[in-house]
Amino acid sequence: MTRFLKMHGLGNDFIIFDWRGGGVDTVPEAAARALADRRRGIGCDQILVIRPSVSADIRMDILNHDGSFSGACGNGTRCVADLVMAEDETAELSIETDGAMLRAWRAGNVEIAVDMGPVATGWDEVPLAHEADTLAVPLGIDGLDPAICHSLGNPHAVVFVEDAEAVDLASIGPMVETSPLFPQRVNLSVVSPLADGSFRMRVWERGVGITMACGSGACAVGVAVARSGRGPASNRIVMDGGAVRIDWDETSRHVVMTGPVAYVARGELSPSMAALLEERDGTA
Repeated sequence: MTRFLKMHGLGNDFIIFDWRGGGVDTVPEAAARALADRRRGIGCDQILVIRPSVSADIRMDILNHDGSFSGACGNGTRCVADLVMAEDETAELSIETDGAMLRAWRAGNVEIAVDMGPVATGWDEVPLAHEADTLAVPLGIDGLDPAICHSLGNPHAVVFVEDAEAVDLASIGPMVETSPLFPQRVNLSVVSPLADGSFRMRVWERGVGITMACGSGACAVGVAVARSGRGPASNRIVMDGGAVRIDWDETSRHVVMTGPVAYVARGELSPSMAALLEERDGTA
């Protein structure tokens, strides 16, 4: 139970526990925060727990850096898919998450594709606190245009700007994330077009902060590009850690992300760190 794997997808990094053979029912928030701490723990953006599933090949639980649960994690899904497919010697995998039933497969020698499921575009599906046109949601922040909002099992707000590099994301990100407009908080992506037809994206992740990459965020950006008529349904999205390919089928509303994954290390938790997994409400 205390063995772990460290992986990343374009710098979006994960601690992975494979508990298909048994493990704790829920990772306590305090344990998640301690594990994710980059100075006193292992360090990561999210913690991923692989469990058995009765409706898919595996189940994947997703915890943010702050210990909160998430319904989707595209880069994490690709990492877990590569790991399990390599172990099982398969080329395709079904994955149950809180947000959706996902399907992943090998797309060449070094890339993994994942169908992140249908994108929800209704205001009550995002969800927003009140009815609004999800193609133009005012955020109430000076200098920031209305956002395009939708959900991929977690809520996303996408704002197109002249230069994504110039946006003070560290200041704006937490204001948008915790806005009363988003009762479940929100992931914020700022996006600008590049000369080669790609789109540059920077992201503030709900419960994490600024990250080098966000898979569901890249999917949200690709869908926003198509929904707003700024580009086609297939796009290259460039993040701090690298690029992924996003393909959206407007008819089925499914979105597919394709990109690389990387292995970092395998290890075992110290007894004191492992003990945190057994704690409940501050007591062992």
